[in-house]
Amino acid sequence: MTAQQPSAPAPAKTRHSHSGVTHVKERLEGNFTVISNELLQHPELSSTARGIGSYIQSLPEGTPVGIKSLAEQLPEGEIRIASALRELERYGFHLRTKERLPSGQVVTRTFAYNRPRRAVVEAARAPEPKAKAPVPPRAPQAPRKAADLLAGLRTYDSRLILGERDVLRLAPAVSQWLERGVPPTAVARVLTTDLPQDPIKYPAAFLAHRLASQLPPHLPAPAPRDTSAAARPDPLQTCEDCDRAFRSARPGRCRDCRARSERAA
Repeated sequence: MTAQQPSAPAPAKTRHSHSGVTHVKERLEGNFTVISNELLQHPELSSTARGIGSYIQSLPEGTPVGIKSLAEQLPEGEIRIASALRELERYGFHLRTKERLPSGQVVTRTFAYNRPRRAVVEAARAPEPKAKAPVPPRAPQAPRKAADLLAGLRTYDSRLILGERDVLRLAPAVSQWLERGVPPTAVARVLTTDLPQDPIKYPAAFLAHRLASQLPPHLPAPAPRDTSAAARPDPLQTCEDCDRAFRSARPGRCRDCRARSERAA
């Protein structure tokens, strides 16, 4: 009795099409990653962002995915990787936050989403409101800058996360700093340096105290330029030869008398 030969593996399934791509699919038993088409076929993401986002989805939990770490693993340079990560953050597939450990060390936590966060998607898809009438442009943009500055403090320390109501309440105080010539980076530095080691129970009250207690004075106004001397004409003088009046800074002879004297000489 002869032994039965093992049967050959079933061939891969192929669906033929007259044009376009033809998929040749094999059943995968391991070493694969499930990635949503929302990432792979996103109409706004660049091909670099899609590829890096898919690569991050395939990495094991806890793998470093900072710009320098990815640059060591991928052929793209740090500039292209940073641009791709910003795209992924903009459309809700990526989130980076900074947190302070009990030891005082500040670390960056990264969250990779296989589906975009709903809040980010709704904000990107929301139609812009149509203006009923032309609105004159607003010269100062301090309120908007102040709100963005306050909302971004959580990237320095997760204990400084503010609610929307607290941002609106503290924005006028930040605007005072900006109106007094303090750059936004300097304001953020004042609010985030020398933070207490203990938990900040009320971040809004803590920031309000710093904004009020350390508010810098107005810059001194520049001294007005004295232009009166330059605009004042020379005084009238009496010519020593013909007694005719003429303007000059010093007494002497008029122009005609000086010319006759030069010709005579």
